[in-house]
Amino acid sequence: MHLLVTRPEPDASVLADALRASGHQVTLAPLMEIVTRDFSVDPAGVQGVLFTSANGVRAYAERIGTPPAGLAAHTVGPACAEAARQAGWRKVSVAGGDVHALTALVAAEVDPTAGRLVHVSGKAAAGDLAGGLAAQGFDVQRIIGYEARTPDILPGEVVRVLEAGVLDGVLLFSPRSAAIYADLAKKAGLAVNAGAVTAYCLSPAVAEALKAQIPAPCVVATAPETPHLLALLSP
Repeated sequence: MHLLVTRPEPDASVLADALRASGHQVTLAPLMEIVTRDFSVDPAGVQGVLFTSANGVRAYAERIGTPPAGLAAHTVGPACAEAARQAGWRKVSVAGGDVHALTALVAAEVDPTAGRLVHVSGKAAAGDLAGGLAAQGFDVQRIIGYEARTPDILPGEVVRVLEAGVLDGVLLFSPRSAAIYADLAKKAGLAVNAGAVTAYCLSPAVAEALKAQIPAPCVVATAPETPHLLALLSP
């Protein structure tokens, strides 16, 4: 299959390598650039840090450094957890792939009276993790650790493959990336072309974000994790 990978670096290249190793042809054209913001974390009274993406883990590592041995990382899914371990986190808990699962995990395993939780997130965060946990008695501080900058026009490589009609699928990992892809395709006059390409979506929310702008065929992973998304593909 000829697949379009639009997620930000460094995840885009890692995913592209895995797809090529499985026999796929890949066009790599990230639609977002992740930029770390300047921030600090007051460690006093903090019992754990919440991560809803690997980008949050990377931002923490870049601005704060290696975490103290006793500080826990509560992560949204396996990929985020692996990023945390690689960044030096020793205590890592793993949720089922979305904000609701992470909220449930923390509520079940963490004592709200043991200290504050810090959520290192992007400027545009999916869901209301802090609000959901606050409703269950947790003190959660959200820190914007990074932001995703998007292009004003569709990258030339994406235009080329859409115009040529050579794509079998596009991989979409978030509602925001789906919305950006659809919006830029419409601005380029390529909505019909994009609508003919099957979208492999990480979750129903991703598919809904795409279909709100372009009625493309969508296939949704059985769970919001990369291996489940890749399982949808066949060479």
